[in-house]
Amino acid sequence: MKTIYFIRHAKSSWDDPMLSDKDRPLNSRGLRDAPFMAKHLSSVVSNVDAIISSPANRAFTTATYFATAFGKKASAIIVDEEIYEAFLTTIYYTIQALNNDWSTVLLFGHNPTLTMLANDFSDEFITNVPTCGIIEVVANIERWADFNANKGELTAFYYPKQFNITKPNKT
Repeated sequence: MKTIYFIRHAKSSWDDPMLSDKDRPLNSRGLRDAPFMAKHLSSVVSNVDAIISSPANRAFTTATYFATAFGKKASAIIVDEEIYEAFLTTIYYTIQALNNDWSTVLLFGHNPTLTMLANDFSDEFITNVPTCGIIEVVANIERWADFNANKGELTAFYYPKQFNITKPNKT
C-alpha cells in the first residue's frame, strides 16, 4: 500500500506586482491556514516518509508548516523544479520515480494540475482543489512505478473552509 497526499499551496499574496510568480509569499489567510491544515493532517496521519515541494515560495512555505507538524526540518523537504507549472504526466512521472521504501508522501503543488489529479482518482467531479486543500490517494501497489489512476482511490479531501477557521485579526 502507498499513500500520497496532494496538497495545494496555501493562499498567496499579490501585494507586490513586481515579484515573479515563483517568489510570491503567503498572505495572511495562507499564514493562518497552512499551520492549521498541517496540524489537522498530522492528527490523522501518524508519519510521512517524504515531503516534496514545488520550488515556488508559496508551495515551499506551505510545506514547511507540514514538515514542522510531522517533526521534520525544512531541510528535509525535497524541492522538485518539475512540479512548478507541471503537466499531469510530469506529476505521474515524479511519483513513479519515488523511493519504494517510502509508503506515505506529501506532494505540494499548484492548480490546475492538482484538481486534474484529484479528478483522476475520484468518482465525483471536483471543480477545484482550494488553496491549502489536501487530497489523499491510497494505491494498492508495492512499487511507486505502478502508480496510476487505475490503481489509486481518493479516500479523503480536506480544505480550510470545512473547519470554519476564524479570520485573522486585522491590526
